[in-house]
Amino acid sequence: MLKGKKILIGVTGGIAAYKTASIIRLFVKEEAEVKVIMTPCAKEFITPLTLATLSKNPVMIDFFNPENGDWNSHVSLGSWPDLFLIAPATANTIGKMANGIADNLLITTYLSTRCKVIIAPAMDLEMYNHPSTTRNIGILKSYSNEIIDPDWGELASGLSGKGRMAEPEVIVKKIIDLFSKKKSYKPLINKRILINAGPTYELIDPVRFIGNFSTGKMGIALAETAARLGAEVDLVLGPTHILPSNKKIQITHVVSAEEMTKACIDLFKHCDIAILCAAVADFTPVNKNPKKLKRDQNDLTIQLKSTSDIAASLGKNKQKGQFLAGFALETENEMINASEKLKRKNLDLIVLNSMNDKDAGFGFDTNRITIIDKYNNIDKFELKSKDAVAEDILEKIITMIS
Repeated sequence: MLKGKKILIGVTGGIAAYKTASIIRLFVKEEAEVKVIMTPCAKEFITPLTLATLSKNPVMIDFFNPENGDWNSHVSLGSWPDLFLIAPATANTIGKMANGIADNLLITTYLSTRCKVIIAPAMDLEMYNHPSTTRNIGILKSYSNEIIDPDWGELASGLSGKGRMAEPEVIVKKIIDLFSKKKSYKPLINKRILINAGPTYELIDPVRFIGNFSTGKMGIALAETAARLGAEVDLVLGPTHILPSNKKIQITHVVSAEEMTKACIDLFKHCDIAILCAAVADFTPVNKNPKKLKRDQNDLTIQLKSTSDIAASLGKNKQKGQFLAGFALETENEMINASEKLKRKNLDLIVLNSMNDKDAGFGFDTNRITIIDKYNNIDKFELKSKDAVAEDILEKIITMIS
């Protein structure tokens, strides 16, 4: 089940670090590819040589090698794994993770990661029960991290209670079950989903256009996730250099808002669900010059006209049993504007993006969203990878259509 899976393991400075050697051995036995990051303190409990030998990869501890200047890029490490396991996770590291204190390679990698994160706490009973630890674990759960609860038993302090890191076999089995569930979880089987993504280009002349900064990343993440969940996916994709990796996704390439509108209207007739994620231009030039405009004068006036409203068109023609979701990118009066758009365009839910959120929106690999549904339920989410955001959106839709 773990064959070919990329698993990054973070090891922190606790006595339970000796158990990590067994975890690595079990992962390698399952034919997973394993890399290890250690905090500097973790070296006091188990040697990097031991973990490097078991993982068959060099162990990373510092940001760079002082002998040759080789850099351990936390950004590259964060985008590499299918899963990031931190075991053992001390109270110190959990506190840093919860509060974004990036003072070592493990924490900076955690803050850069795009995959599922699983945390196996290990500490003394009183530390585990302290209100600050409880609060920090709660914060990490709110970030969609998964916690493997520690066991009851004899602790390094000589006390007995809850705080022992879960046994290696238990941790590895949970991770195998996670990948197994992810592979077999197909709630959208027999559903056809229309998704549009990317920008549109509204031509001024053969070499100039009106456009926006959309890359299509969010829509492509939705298409990939929907396909993984069993759906047949039609993706109407504006001009972008990014393409989905899943070859089963049916792609219709378009350039202009007019082309995207026509494709979406045609495909929506045969779909159960539509998610309108594209950044469609609201205006297009009235006259598109067949030849390149020359700079013969200092000023140029371009007359614009409105493009078709795809969401309103689909909302008007939505049939019983069809589900329609839209996106709203706002800069002010965000909740009011998104709620009005939801009702005006006959949507079942709307995903609100704010241009005021840092590291979210066009061009970023992360996004922060608020989902408003037609029943006035509001779900707010923290900043996440766009893949994780796609999962949140689709899980909301699955809940609503169920």
